Amino acid sequence: MASINTVAIDPPGVFIKLELEVRGWSQRDLAFILGQTEQQLNPLLSGKRAITPDMARLLGEAFDASPQFFLNLQGQYDLQNAKDPDPAVRTRAELQALYPVRDMIRRGWIQDGEASLLQLQMDRFFEAANDQEPNSIAFAAKRTHYNETPPHQLAWVFRVRQLANRMSVKGFSPDKLRNALPKLRALMVDPEAAGTVAALLAECGVRFVIVEVLPNAKIDGVCTWLDDQSPVIGMSTLYDRLDNFWFVLRHEIEHVLQGHGKTSIGMVDHLSGDSSSDEKNDSDEERVANMAAADFCVPAQKMDSFYARKHPYFSERDVIGFASLMGVHPGIVVGQLQKRMKRYDYLRKYQVPVRRYVVTATVTDGWGHIAEAQL
Repeated sequence: MASINTVAIDPPGVFIKLELEVRGWSQRDLAFILGQTEQQLNPLLSGKRAITPDMARLLGEAFDASPQFFLNLQGQYDLQNAKDPDPAVRTRAELQALYPVRDMIRRGWIQDGEASLLQLQMDRFFEAANDQEPNSIAFAAKRTHYNETPPHQLAWVFRVRQLANRMSVKGFSPDKLRNALPKLRALMVDPEAAGTVAALLAECGVRFVIVEVLPNAKIDGVCTWLDDQSPVIGMSTLYDRLDNFWFVLRHEIEHVLQGHGKTSIGMVDHLSGDSSSDEKNDSDEERVANMAAADFCVPAQKMDSFYARKHPYFSERDVIGFASLMGVHPGIVVGQLQKRMKRYDYLRKYQVPVRRYVVTATVTDGWGHIAEAQL
């Protein structure tokens, strides 16, 4: 329907009738010229039938004009009379240009719906009501092909925050968290013991959340704060290996202890894989957290000594013995050796998965499960 500010466009048949008058032709004359009957021509002239490409060519020949002219007449008339599009189309397009809306809907983080409801959900999800600036995130991972914070990673961080908000833990105590480090390290000898991490952190006032990454996102963990005194550690278990789990966990704990990320949405880390953080380009905060994590898994001095004594031949027996001496699972030592030797197939059988033990012990979202949350 034409709006108030739009000039109404007549059906193409009106123009054809005017052209007939100018030429002194009757409708019967035009039917004769086109090789059709008057009955065939009536619907076209009355606007009940559209001009097809075939008819446009016939009219072009009859009136010595371009067939495209007649198609344009029909196109303008059809466009003017087309239904107004659903406002949600523009809203979805604008949101999808900035955020992975379709993936968020698929994961159940938000619900699809009419424009205003969709916009409201996105505002609440990204904490717009709290005057947060999503793009102010302190993104610590190495970015090889992004000029700004990748939207899939940004959405992941806010999902972590959303789920952490519904958790109840004791007041945060840095001293309790430091005192808990020996207890946490004692768990590293047994993969199943990783399931008690969430409870230990909760006793210290740290919320611990597991969220599966969105497609195309490379992220291991985040240290974020709901306020200055409410730290949250989010992990993705993107690389489901025992050594990666403990390294990332201790890395994020150090961020918490140092108070990193309080002035932004958080410290986002990608510490493993081909596009992981590059130590040469890391910030001071990342270097501090990396050193704490590495030393926590296997003290650097002892690892250096073992490596120097055994390089380049590391027998399985030597690795198991050294791991026992360090009080950790052999997979922890294997992980460090693989990185140093750049041989990621070395003793791979000790790289046991750990996700199955932690997802049942804390708030978890992903892998077919949608965590309960309200926007």
